[in-house]
Order: sequence, then structure tokens, then C-alpha cells
Amino acid sequence: MLKASHRVSDLFVELLEQQFPVDAQHPIRFRSASQFANHMKVHVNHLNRSLKKALNKTTTQVITERILSEAKTLLQKSSLSVAAIGYALGFTEAAHFNNFFRKHTKTSPTKFRTR
Repeated sequence: MLKASHRVSDLFVELLEQQFPVDAQHPIRFRSASQFANHMKVHVNHLNRSLKKALNKTTTQVITERILSEAKTLLQKSSLSVAAIGYALGFTEAAHFNNFFRKHTKTSPTKFRTR
């Protein structure tokens, strides 16, 4: 059973990583556990259980960590606006990206960029 969990986990991580790097012309395609599960043709609960066994994290945690990592990289190394970065990362509103970033880093994207 552990091998199956690792196989599902590996496929998920590969699919997640294929979306990066992102830019304004190539935004992220999948942001939610259900979108990944649908694309992988597995039930979202199976995906979650597999990742929990293999990585000791939920699907949402893994996605959030990767999106946050990409956001930090783009804020520090690109000239894209905060709104363009948010859009590229799958946020439909700049405010949603700002709220997401602030929730997970305790600072705004603009303040993070100017550090």
C-alpha cells in the first residue's frame, strides 16, 4: 500500500512542479486538491491519503507551500507587478493574492519585495 501512496504522491509532485516557473503568459493551471485529483483521475480523498502517508502533509499544504515559494521568488527576482504575480499564480483578484500572502508570511507582498 505504501508503494501505491508513493506512486500517487510522485505523480502529484511532478504535475505540481510542471506548472513552474510561471509568468503572465503561462499562469498556473491547477491550484486545488480537487483540480489535481480530477486531472490525475483519482478521488481527492485518495490523493490526500496518499500525500499524508508519503509526505506527512495534506494536498492543500503541499500546493500552498509551492505557490508561496514561487510567489517569494517572483517578488524578489522579477519585475512583474504584485497583481501580475497573483494572476500568474491563479488568483483572480490582486486582493486575494495579497490576503493569501499576508496570511502565510505575516507581511504584504509589497513589503516582502522591498526587504
